[in-house]
Amino acid sequence: MDKKSGARKNRVASLGGAYEERAVYVISVAADLAGVHPQTLRIYERKGLLSPQRTAGNTRRYSPRDVEMLRQIQRLTQDEGVNLAGVRIIMEMQRRLEEVQDQLENARREAAQTEGQPARRPQWGVLARLDDVRQIFGQRG
Repeated sequence: MDKKSGARKNRVASLGGAYEERAVYVISVAADLAGVHPQTLRIYERKGLLSPQRTAGNTRRYSPRDVEMLRQIQRLTQDEGVNLAGVRIIMEMQRRLEEVQDQLENARREAAQTEGQPARRPQWGVLARLDDVRQIFGQRG
């Protein structure tokens, strides 16, 4: 398995569970579900927009997540007029957004777990506004 499909596999598992990761559709069924010609799927794969899993006999197998991606590609190209290079950029931005959302969710969970615990002093020290310092020390300056 290459690096790209491995990353995709991890992302799919974290987003929707095991059932979405299971690649069960052959190319003709996936194409039919997405409303495209099977040759279109081959083109998308060559362009790097899609990485279906492969069987031991090297047959392409598509997951429900892959079919949803195909539908999104079709919507962007047909309805929105985006070319395939633009689709690649949009999909990469969506992938990065999903990663950041996962990181944010993890940070929120950690914050919720530490809520109620004594606050740790920041390593960089305490910052104060100049006006606050002047008030504390009686307008000396």
